[in-house]
Formats: sequence, structure tokens, C-alpha cells
Amino acid sequence: MFDIMKIPVSCLLLCLLFLASCHSGGDSPGGNLHGSDSTRQQLEVLNRQIEADVSNPVLYQKRARFFFLDRKFDNALKDVQKAISLDDSKSTPYIILSDIYLLMGKSEDSRDALNKAISKNPTDTDAFQKLAKLYLIMKDYKNCYATVKQLLAIDNGNASAYFTRAIALLEQGDTIRAVDDLKQAVDKNQEYYEAYIQLGELYAIKKDRMAELYLKNALTLRPKSREALYMLGLYYQETGKYDEAISTYQVLSKADTAFREASFNTGYIYLVYLKDFKKAAQFFSESLKKDPQYFEAYFNRGYACELAGDYQKAYDDYQKSLKIRVNYDKAIEGLNRLDKITRGE
Repeated sequence: MFDIMKIPVSCLLLCLLFLASCHSGGDSPGGNLHGSDSTRQQLEVLNRQIEADVSNPVLYQKRARFFFLDRKFDNALKDVQKAISLDDSKSTPYIILSDIYLLMGKSEDSRDALNKAISKNPTDTDAFQKLAKLYLIMKDYKNCYATVKQLLAIDNGNASAYFTRAIALLEQGDTIRAVDDLKQAVDKNQEYYEAYIQLGELYAIKKDRMAELYLKNALTLRPKSREALYMLGLYYQETGKYDEAISTYQVLSKADTAFREASFNTGYIYLVYLKDFKKAAQFFSESLKKDPQYFEAYFNRGYACELAGDYQKAYDDYQKSLKIRVNYDKAIEGLNRLDKITRGE
């Protein structure tokens, strides 16, 4: 069998969602608030409240969060610093300050703000969670582990702590202990989607049937998850369950009509395993409709045509692949094969 382009199992996903919510919970940073009538009204209300009570630090914190979510970091910094100047005894404004610094790319300032928050409230689990994840981002594993240990001493059921430590262990190559922590995470929180994804991928690498269980748990939480469906399809594909793989890729194609790899992998199954070259070509064509610059799909469709004996179409596809990726080795090799065939060698 000649070398065919295959889409491999994805790398481990760092689904930390570091700033999934502010300290009060619920808001997601980076949302597009600007221009909305309701958000303008919200800001106007906050402005009026502050004008009526200029010494209330909580109001400045609220407006700082508002600006933070709208990515107006200078305004957010000004308000949170005003809140701190009015009341320096609470951890909350320092956590907000840390969030702002992090999205500004100031990781050390973010760390210092979180340490300040912990000094104000040594049992603030939100501050410990964010600090552990920040140390992970900074690749400071020693302090990451130490912070997780402190967090678990306060809240032994904190699923985020186990998950963060698991990712740190994975990055350091300790898969066995990482799996133990990931299992703790889903035991503490049965709706921990990211932990199910990580477990599913780790077991899929070993082609262990537990991968199916964990990925289906993830899909129970997010039925249209592209990453969960793709991983599950890959697991079925790699373990020889081709019908299940094709069905999963079909679901994925419906859930995300622009995701080219679902059609590509289906084509690969028909090409390599089921030897149905016509169907393989059809699915590679589908992936090309989603991405006309997908040179690997041109190559694989060309190879399917070559195996089916349609050398002209194979030649055309190899040429199209080369136009997109100049000096693409596989396409050049394909053209050389076709040249030998047409010369009767």
C-alpha cells in the first residue's frame, strides 16, 4: 500500500477554560458586549449607581467586570483599582485584577494579584483554583502542585484541582497519576466535560474500550461536541469498528457542516479498509467542498481514482494538490507512478 494521507489522533486538549467565569460566576470573558442596547443600559445603570454612591467599592467591581468582559482593560483596571483603594480587605477585587492582567498578557502581575487575594482570604477557593491554573500556564509545576495541595486541603472535593494537577502531570509525562486525578475529577463532578475528554483521548491512544465510555459521557453533556465526536470516530476507526466510525462521522458532519475532517476520515475508511474507491472519492469530494484548499483531500481522491483505474482523474487531482502545496512529495510520487503506468512499465 502506498503512503496515504491520514489525519492522526489529536494532541491532548488543554481545556482549562481559565477565565470561564469571574469571581461571582456566570460571565464569560471576551464576549462581544459593545453596541448592544441592553449592555449600554446596564452600563448606564452602573454609572448612575456610582454617581449616587461614589464610595461603594462593590459598584466599581461590577463596572470593572463589565469593562473586562468588553475587553476595555484600561477602564477595568481603573475601576478595580478604585475599588481596592476604597476597601483593601477583600479578595474579590484582586481576583478581578488578576483576570485583567492575565488577558493583558501580564502573567506575573496576575500571579501577584492572586497571591494578594489569598492573603486577604486564605480560604478563597476561586483564588487558589486560578493560581494553580496560572502556574500551569507558566509551566511552574512545583508551585502548581503546591497550590493544588493547598486547595484540596480547603476543599477535598474540588474537581478543578484534580483536573489542573492531571494536566500538569500529563505535561511532565506522568500518565498513570494523571489518569488517577482525572478519574477523581469526574468522580467529584459528574458533569466535568473536559475531564471526560481527556480520559477519552488517553484511553483511545491505548485503544482501550474505556475510551468509548468516557467520550460518550462527554457527548451526554454536549451532544454536538466536535472534539468528542471526532475522538469517538477516530477511536472506532483505529479499533476496526468501521460502521460505528462512519456513523459517528455522519453525526459530526451534521453537527458541524464546515468540519472537513469528518468527510475526509470517512473517505479514508472506504479507501484503505473497505476498498470502495468510488465512495472514498465521493467523501474526499465532500471535504473539498468544505475546504477547496485541502490538498491532502485532493491527493487521497487522486489515489482513490488511481486504484479505481481512472488515471486521468488521478493525474488531475495530483496536479491540483501540487498547485496548493508545491513540491508535495506524495503527489509527486503519484504522478511518477502514473507516468510509469502510461509508459507500460
